Amino acid sequence: MEKYPYVITISSEKGGVGKTTLATNLAIYLKALAEDLPVSILSLDNHFTVDKMFAIKGQKPVGDVAEFLMETPGSELIQTGQYGVDYIPSSLVLDDLRDSIRGNMVMSRLLALSGISGILIIDTRPELNIFTQNALYASDRVIIPVKDMPSLENCRNIFDLFDKRGLDRKSLTVLPCLIDARIKYQGPFKDHKSLLRAFAINRGYRCIDGFISKSPKVESLNTNPDGRIYPILTHARGTEVYGQYAHLSREILEEYRNTAEPHSFLFHKWMLAEEERKRDEYQARLSRLKDTCLLCGKAHAVDGTDELSFYYEASDGGACGFLEDRCCSSLLLSCLYNSRTVLSDDDPLLHMFRETARESVYTFRPFENGNGRCVEVQRFNMDGSSVLKKVHPLHEYEGSGFTRTKSSLYDFIFAALGELPGRMRDAFLLIHPTNPRKPGSILSEDGYRRLMKTMRHVAERLA
Repeated sequence: MEKYPYVITISSEKGGVGKTTLATNLAIYLKALAEDLPVSILSLDNHFTVDKMFAIKGQKPVGDVAEFLMETPGSELIQTGQYGVDYIPSSLVLDDLRDSIRGNMVMSRLLALSGISGILIIDTRPELNIFTQNALYASDRVIIPVKDMPSLENCRNIFDLFDKRGLDRKSLTVLPCLIDARIKYQGPFKDHKSLLRAFAINRGYRCIDGFISKSPKVESLNTNPDGRIYPILTHARGTEVYGQYAHLSREILEEYRNTAEPHSFLFHKWMLAEEERKRDEYQARLSRLKDTCLLCGKAHAVDGTDELSFYYEASDGGACGFLEDRCCSSLLLSCLYNSRTVLSDDDPLLHMFRETARESVYTFRPFENGNGRCVEVQRFNMDGSSVLKKVHPLHEYEGSGFTRTKSSLYDFIFAALGELPGRMRDAFLLIHPTNPRKPGSILSEDGYRRLMKTMRHVAERLA
């Protein structure tokens, strides 16, 4: 499909099995077999063989693989290369990006949004690092070249990786490569390729119908006085390898043409569905909110126009909403630090509290003891460890006689956790700081997930 690449990754943890030779020459053969088909290649290794093979002298680079991994669309980085194959230039700074790649599906997303069409071939390093794993998961076809038993043993790690992630193995294929035809055996397996294929099939690995021979002629194409790298298609005619690459390329081309929806397109559809799900769940969370502050009764909007510095939610999900900064700060200061007076905006105690409030969460838990109903108020760090705890009697009215007034603490707790008539639900109230400029961000997918994680930690401490 246009703008969604069919991705082929060449991967093996064993070095010297011919990965890069396979990747570069497969790209050239595919382009030769289908001139109208866009074929491109990139390397996640740092040896720059791809650049030496395809770069056109005097061409000004527009970016590299590192920029692709840092969100620049692939279509903006593609360079027109020799033999009709496009490429994204290699990079020396990939190792510096390892910690910035979060998760194994980053490349799936980047390729779904890349704007690259046709077939894209990815060459990898001989290790299962975060870049290789991303390439494997983003692929429609993974070719694992093996030349001996040690490289076949290493295949297990890739297959185990897919099993661990619950991914379908059918995209993984083993290709006997650099096979020395002079090696013969006695018994049922007459040659090296038959032996490797038999062991692979016995282990449940899918094998490509074909193999690549070891060839001194092909090896010479990468070693010459002028430092150039020459393709098999143009410089190894008449060799067995020439025909083997043609056979392999026709098989890959047929698979490509029989693929109605490549992985990148399916991932794009999944992303759209995920965005819709996130919007629906965000709207559902918004619809549950009380539209007034429980402390002052003021109506508010969740668009950052009001100072909604705190979000509250009952542990049973029965109530949730935002609290005005001034109201909530005064309540918490009163409950935790016995500040009974109304503080001015420039009061040092208020400023000090607001600084620590950004790094804390608070709970209100009503309970009964021998003397009546109480409320336990606690301050926790974000990791769920308790910092401060106070217990207050919970009466509907404070004072007596003419000074008797309705308790604002009781009204607050009852509004969030109350049940008619005059009963409290078996739950606690969590108060969490928000970004005052974007209070609604706490209800986003990531923000709400972190909130629920904090809720669980606090619930364990309270239990």
